[in-house]
Amino acid sequence: MATKKAAFGAGCFWGVEEAFRTLAGVKETAVGYMGGSTDNPTYKEVCTDRTGHAEVVQVAYDPEEISYAALLEAFWNCHDATQVNRQGHDVGTQYRSVIFCHDEKQKKAAQESKKKQQQKNGKAIATAIVQAKEFWRAEEYHQKYLMRRGINVCH
Repeated sequence: MATKKAAFGAGCFWGVEEAFRTLAGVKETAVGYMGGSTDNPTYKEVCTDRTGHAEVVQVAYDPEEISYAALLEAFWNCHDATQVNRQGHDVGTQYRSVIFCHDEKQKKAAQESKKKQQQKNGKAIATAIVQAKEFWRAEEYHQKYLMRRGINVCH
């Protein structure tokens, strides 16, 4: 079966990529930008907090090996979804919690998952669930950044 795509924003994309890269069934990851108004944005432009893009990891996965529900679980576990436009010390809309859905099935699964997370957490979940837009691959030095340094977390 062909791979499917999923895209998640959960703070700095270095750590988010590492959280997904190691999952069985994930065939490829790439970090980049999604959800903004600028074509082919650079990291410097996104960091101005004026392009509207989120730092994201795009995941290519085999749905026969890993479910979208399992990817959603990894998403919830790799960040604090109650924080608005930030994760820890990283502040700005580019660090927002967001699920970019590629189809209606992903959207429905994401909405159900968010509802369960809200009930489990007891706090307001800040995660936006939106239609996937153009994925703009980040500069090569960002790809597999933590893996190439032999570490698996940013902070």
